[in-house]
Amino acid sequence: MTPSGKNRFILLMILSVALLGAWQGWKSYQNAGPGEGFVSGNGRIEATEVNVATRFGGRLETLMVKEGDFVTAGQVLAEMDTAALQAQKNQALAQQAGAEASVASARSQVAMRQSDLAALQASLIQAKIQYDNAQLRFERSSKLAKNGSVSVQVLDDDKATLRSAEASVNVAKAQVAAGEAAVEAARAQVVGAEFNVGAAKAAIENIDSNLDDSLLRAPRDGRVQFVVAQPGEVLGAGGIVVNMVDLTDVYMTFFLPETVAGRIALGQDVHLVLDAAPDVVIPAQVSFVASTAQFTPRTVETASERQKLMFRVRAQISEELLQQYIDQVKTGLPGVAWLKVDDAASWPDNLTVNLSVE
Repeated sequence: MTPSGKNRFILLMILSVALLGAWQGWKSYQNAGPGEGFVSGNGRIEATEVNVATRFGGRLETLMVKEGDFVTAGQVLAEMDTAALQAQKNQALAQQAGAEASVASARSQVAMRQSDLAALQASLIQAKIQYDNAQLRFERSSKLAKNGSVSVQVLDDDKATLRSAEASVNVAKAQVAAGEAAVEAARAQVVGAEFNVGAAKAAIENIDSNLDDSLLRAPRDGRVQFVVAQPGEVLGAGGIVVNMVDLTDVYMTFFLPETVAGRIALGQDVHLVLDAAPDVVIPAQVSFVASTAQFTPRTVETASERQKLMFRVRAQISEELLQQYIDQVKTGLPGVAWLKVDDAASWPDNLTVNLSVE
């Protein structure tokens, strides 16, 4: 064998040994994995974020939390300056007091007008009585005048008295109608004054609502992630003061290929393994599978291109579990989500749920 042939033979032997070692390493890796009945996707632990913001513009008076603090739903996180609102409330209270005084005055006017109306109605009754008497006297005089028992002058006088009594009745009726109109006008003033009282009360309720909104409360349990504004800063309506995360709404978002995503069902078990704690296996459930692919292939599709169709999947961690480990929950941690696509397969020991930290 020539020297060059001998060198080629040695090189081939070295390559063969290297390939054999690589193949054995790959086989051992495959045997250590969960098998073909499982699929995985990379993702990060995420949580629902909430911005605590002002409903109206103003100066931030007090900040009561710092980044990293745990807060509970309803806890006051910050307070806006309320000096202007307090001044508005004082003004509205004064307007309410004035409107209530106007109501009392208007009601007294109603009572007075009703008293006047009662007097006018009594005058009308008296005028009707006088009219009835004058009419009887005139009828009697008319009969006697036909017999010559009374003079024509007496008859004329009784007739004039009857006409005067009729005029008095008409005047009394007009006065009663005017009195009734005066009562209705006084009642309308009461309604107007009561409306002003209601408007003042509504203004006070609105100001009280704004005063309550000046206390920025946590909408849910969670942890303060960022403090965006500091006391003394002037914020516009909707200005963010604190950003917090809801540690009871934690999930991992990952992607699966099209050939697998169609086999994933909502509520299916997911086992999460975080890079920071590889020995801890966290149970979760599929809460969302995208209905459309995240990546769109080119017009000409090959088998390899179709594999690029990826669907977004979300694995939700139960709120009960999160409450038990609320102090240890961290967002942004990378990890792997494992799913079982073969019902006959069994979870290997390294992917069995294990929440103990060694």
